[in-house]
Amino acid sequence: MIRRLHAQAATPDRQVVLGIGDDTAILKTSSTEWTLITTDLLTEGVHFDLATSSCEDIGYRAAIANLSDIAAMGGTPRFMLVSIAIPPTCSTTQIHQLYRGMMQASAPYRVCLVGGDTSASTHGLFLNITLTGVVRPGRALLRSGARVGDRLYVTGTLGDSRAGLDLLSSRRRRTLPAGQARFLLARHHRPSARIAEGRWLVTHRLAGAAIDLSDGLTGDLRHICEESDVGAEILGDSLPISAACRAYASAYGLRPQEIALQGGEDYELLFTVPAGRQARFERLAKTTRFHFSCIGTITPKQSGLRLRTERGTTSPLPLTSYEHFRRPS
Repeated sequence: MIRRLHAQAATPDRQVVLGIGDDTAILKTSSTEWTLITTDLLTEGVHFDLATSSCEDIGYRAAIANLSDIAAMGGTPRFMLVSIAIPPTCSTTQIHQLYRGMMQASAPYRVCLVGGDTSASTHGLFLNITLTGVVRPGRALLRSGARVGDRLYVTGTLGDSRAGLDLLSSRRRRTLPAGQARFLLARHHRPSARIAEGRWLVTHRLAGAAIDLSDGLTGDLRHICEESDVGAEILGDSLPISAACRAYASAYGLRPQEIALQGGEDYELLFTVPAGRQARFERLAKTTRFHFSCIGTITPKQSGLRLRTERGTTSPLPLTSYEHFRRPS
């Protein structure tokens, strides 16, 4: 559907460096910096549940979803607009809590709330954020920058938000140690936007392509491969998985690798490093507080997306990430 909409879009203005198809649009607004623009719509019953999440946490996650898009481009966030459709079941206090969460997430980056719109809703709460940012001309990280031979890296750990969501929906946390349950729930309710990591990659010109992990590793990796016209091989035993996520998987008879592959809304960065820059990347990474893990390699397109096990066997990488409109199996 998005590809068809892209084809229907009007011929872009000369100021449009990049339109539909990446984490943000890019506009050539000055000779010293380009403008990044992104927007995300969150719908009650699809993206959040007021029965299991506070309004403050929902606002926080909504802001992070947009901040993470700016991070994926290697940019610096600047200005935010918020549009909200409010059902009669929401109180004024809840709406203030929603905005408080958004501002808490945005405050570390000095993002200014500059406008938006409000409306009534007859079918649940709707929240839409538009966020702008800036990046140095020609420096933005794109999904289309991956090349055969690049190494694949991710920030942080994978699968925590998915495990936290499962705890919320199934009440499984009663049999998981309290500290580990709190960690997973926090990773779901209060994820981090990897703004500093994205800017570091751009400053040192280390990455070839990047995307934020909102829909899950397998789905978002597919976006990079489609835009770059390449394939990829993931090393299953190299996926960074937290001790809490491993404990959760062990407690309920699940495979931690599958949680890491299919979990969405971790908002980590997935990026590629060209072979010629890898040694420099590894050297500089040791001087930072960032946590990077090499999880695979970019391969020729005909190889497709594959998963290599610890035994050395490979199989097609299953598409297990979230997709809008996909019917449950």
